[in-house]
Amino acid sequence: LPSPVPCSLAQPVTPELLVSPSSQDGDLGSECPEDRGNWTGRLDFLLSCIGYCVGLGNVWRFPYRAYTNGGGAFLIPYFIMLAICGIPIFFMELSLGQFSSLGPLTVWKISPLFKGVGMGTILIVSLVAIYYNMIIAYVLFYLFASLTSDLPWQHCGNWWNTDLCLDHHVIKAGNATFPVNVTNTVSPSEEYWSRYVLHIQGSSGIGDPGRIRWNLCLCLLLSWTIVYLCILKGVKSSGKVVYFTATFPYLILVMLLIRGVTLEGAWKGIRFYLTPQFDHLLSSKVWIEAALQIFYSLGVGFGGLLTFASYNTFHQNIYRDTFIVTLGNAITSILAGFAIFSVLGYMSQELGVPVNQVAKAGPGLAFVVYPQAMTMLPLSPFWSFLFFFMLLTLGLDSQFAFMETIVTAVTDEFPYYLRPKKASFSAVICIALFLMGLILTTEGGMYWLVLLDDYSAGFGLMVVVITTCLVVTRVYGMKRFCRDIHMMLGFKPGPYFRACWMVLSPATMMALLVYNIIKYQPSEYGSYRFPAWAEVLGILMGVLSCLMIPVGMVVAMLQEEGTLWERVQQASRPAMDWGPSLEENRTGMYVTSLAGSQSPKPLMVHMRKYGGITSYENTAIEVDREMEEEEEEESM
Repeated sequence: LPSPVPCSLAQPVTPELLVSPSSQDGDLGSECPEDRGNWTGRLDFLLSCIGYCVGLGNVWRFPYRAYTNGGGAFLIPYFIMLAICGIPIFFMELSLGQFSSLGPLTVWKISPLFKGVGMGTILIVSLVAIYYNMIIAYVLFYLFASLTSDLPWQHCGNWWNTDLCLDHHVIKAGNATFPVNVTNTVSPSEEYWSRYVLHIQGSSGIGDPGRIRWNLCLCLLLSWTIVYLCILKGVKSSGKVVYFTATFPYLILVMLLIRGVTLEGAWKGIRFYLTPQFDHLLSSKVWIEAALQIFYSLGVGFGGLLTFASYNTFHQNIYRDTFIVTLGNAITSILAGFAIFSVLGYMSQELGVPVNQVAKAGPGLAFVVYPQAMTMLPLSPFWSFLFFFMLLTLGLDSQFAFMETIVTAVTDEFPYYLRPKKASFSAVICIALFLMGLILTTEGGMYWLVLLDDYSAGFGLMVVVITTCLVVTRVYGMKRFCRDIHMMLGFKPGPYFRACWMVLSPATMMALLVYNIIKYQPSEYGSYRFPAWAEVLGILMGVLSCLMIPVGMVVAMLQEEGTLWERVQQASRPAMDWGPSLEENRTGMYVTSLAGSQSPKPLMVHMRKYGGITSYENTAIEVDREMEEEEEEESM
């Protein structure tokens, strides 16, 4: 079969200056790929980024990390790491996406030798999307369970409870008359989670998944259906849904915060959360924990930011957006800490135990501790419903980003075939990931979820981000990258960004990677230790995403000619069609690099369109002049 003719060669192109509006017909032949599309509203991109970054980790990981790593003192390394690692890498990802208007696979036209980095990203995001939607399924389960006058995890005496179950009402009444021995007892909410929702007693370990829990399976199906309906039309549909999913959690968070701080004993929890312990700052662990929190909270390396930015117009002010999203994300985490710890303080007072005995992180906080705290409040089903609805909206927009990343990456790779069938292709991806996630709905599904959580986005993700940073600054070139940003935004990044990209960010992430390898600990769930084969499987998950990089290199070099070194050099140079996607935005070295380009200089096209020279055209003239001067210097 003959290869498809590029659009620009489909028929002779009349220079745009010579075409009258009436003679322009949009029919350039059916072989042209469909337009990628753009965000339809001004706030779509910003809210999508906020929704993507502000997720479950802000509520269930940050507060716990803060109190275990020095309380209020933790905010010092947190904001330093945000400045060194978070903001610069965030801005780099947005810049790459917006400049090229390409997804995380095709963007590697910047240096085809490293296309394996994009393949590694897609593998990581696919694994994360499988288990992240299972967490959303658990949230849906609790959301439906809250639609009752009496929460099912409020009392003991149900068929799933054991003799160890002890109701907090009994403890409170007992403490008034005679002390109750609470050691070796279990709360009703803990038994509801492990023995009813998970039914984990039906599995002896990760090698014995047991039967499928059909109620969980239906919740997983529902969560995939919701995600599919929201990404059905790509960013045109998900960009509208985020107006609700990115803003509504803040309303609920404020309600939970007001309710929390007005409870008796709330100050105990807040004091526990924020009391600074400055001696912790001398420990390297605290700095590593701060960097990890930034790294995962902002979602760098997953391709979501790059994908969202690729749907922007060429001159969107992503510099401003970077600071809005990253600082907004940090403030949300701190606010969530107040909402969580005020309730934990009240709970510790009710139970007569120290705060550190009720404080937990991760699913333990969301599905055991906080639900138990809800049962102690008046109108407990209402507060429970609000809490889980907040978790649902927090989780959904992060999942939209994961799915949009996968779909965009593959459709950009095969635009002629897949872009017109994007809705059907999205359905195929959702069904495939749902089927892969079915093992998580079994009685031993939680063991598989922990394994995926621990290994899918561990050191593999760090290797991807470090490689991206090094390729952009060393292989593509810092000067060239800054010039691209200058072309796009009208100014060059300052010394702060250049210092971080060249030295500080890669060095910090290298330290993170080394620390993770040295301090490696096998996975565990409660008292259960994973067998050796499960550990090997987990490590392979991380290694596989790293192996994509050398595999991509081999493929890229096989497509070149010459000696090995010549092939490496050719494959590491940007592809001929690398640069802005619209011809009117291509200036300087990018003018003639579009195949079959017959239109006049983009600057002339701009002048015809806008009737004069804008600040961006002035920038284009500056960039052209700067490059001409450099070429003259090199030739002398």
